Amino acid sequence: MEFKPRLKTKYIEKIVPALVKQFEFRNNMEVPRLKKICINQGVGSAIADKKLIDVAIGEMTMITGQKAVPTKSKKDISNFKLRKGMPIGVHVTLRGNKMYEFLDRLISVALPRVRDFRGVSDKGFDGRGNYTLGIQEQIIFHEINIDKIAKIMGMDVTFVTSAKNDKEASALLKEFGLPIRNQK
Repeated sequence: MEFKPRLKTKYIEKIVPALVKQFEFRNNMEVPRLKKICINQGVGSAIADKKLIDVAIGEMTMITGQKAVPTKSKKDISNFKLRKGMPIGVHVTLRGNKMYEFLDRLISVALPRVRDFRGVSDKGFDGRGNYTLGIQEQIIFHEINIDKIAKIMGMDVTFVTSAKNDKEASALLKEFGLPIRNQK
């Protein structure tokens, strides 16, 4: 028997019928789905300290369960002492079962650990059905040992969906359980 993540099963059994009913789709294939989750962490201070990139790669790999890749600069910027090709961040792209597992851990374990958490902002949608969420501290993930961190760094988590607009993407992410608060 093959392992199926909890949220993948929930998507098939509960979310698809709910969204078909809500948006009156004629076909189940019209229902928006989560394509991938991209996690990006900028480490600008890595220009001075090269070890910070290795630490960031290790932490991101622990958080996501997939090897992180360094992001390299595209051009020289003399004011920042930056040279083309220098590593200045790390990123990971999750698809399939690892994507659903990360989303499950993010919603049920990590986000509730954020100080004074009242839900994530609804301003992160891009108009094409994608949503980006900023996390200010990597220590909200239980995989990170607080005693061993060198520096507190934030990250951006982007949910790429097949939704045609923000309304459909918002409904999809709310059905998954992402606590999106409505702004006034």
